[in-house]
Amino acid sequence: MRLVILLETCAMTLEATSPVVMPAEGPVIHPIWVRVTHWINALAILMMIASGWQVYDASPLFSFIYFPSQIALGEWLGGALLWHFAAMWLLVINGIVYVTLGIATGRFRRKFFPIRPREVVRDLAAALRGKLSHDDLSVYNAVQRLLYVGVILAAVVIVFSGLSIWKPVQFKYLTDFFGGYDFARYVHFFAMASIVGFLAVHVALALLVPKSLRAMITGR
Repeated sequence: MRLVILLETCAMTLEATSPVVMPAEGPVIHPIWVRVTHWINALAILMMIASGWQVYDASPLFSFIYFPSQIALGEWLGGALLWHFAAMWLLVINGIVYVTLGIATGRFRRKFFPIRPREVVRDLAAALRGKLSHDDLSVYNAVQRLLYVGVILAAVVIVFSGLSIWKPVQFKYLTDFFGGYDFARYVHFFAMASIVGFLAVHVALALLVPKSLRAMITGR
């Protein structure tokens, strides 16, 4: 009897002193490489947009569009160009890593495809009515898939059109592809505008669905 009491006492002591094993918080939605490249991309894109606005002001395409210095980066043309080129290399290198891993791991195929027009219309209508579900963050709806693929393509266009503007002689054929130097500037501008539009929607959704922001920080 004493032996039984002794064993029970030891078991209770071990249970009380053993570390508590917390249950898993759920499956990983965004692996570490997605989170790291996402935030680096965010920084690089914001730097490129803000410095690009300062460059634009030095030679505007539209008389009715001007970007205040408070939201521009670089203070003057030379300084803005330095920021723009520094951010460009960061965006390109990080973008190559992101796209390469996205394709190699099959994440792009699983997350972004297929994109069906009927589903895009359905989910867009649900979103406008405030009835689009965000219960499972690991599955993108049709509108998300379209927007993510669209912004990746816009990023590719903005990089190559930027190269054609930066080195129109060295990249002559690339500049010609965009319709010449002057037209390439318009392509670059509208690609920038589409990315800014995406960011506005992206940030708004992150604020409306805070758990999506948490998932991009913690992975879950």
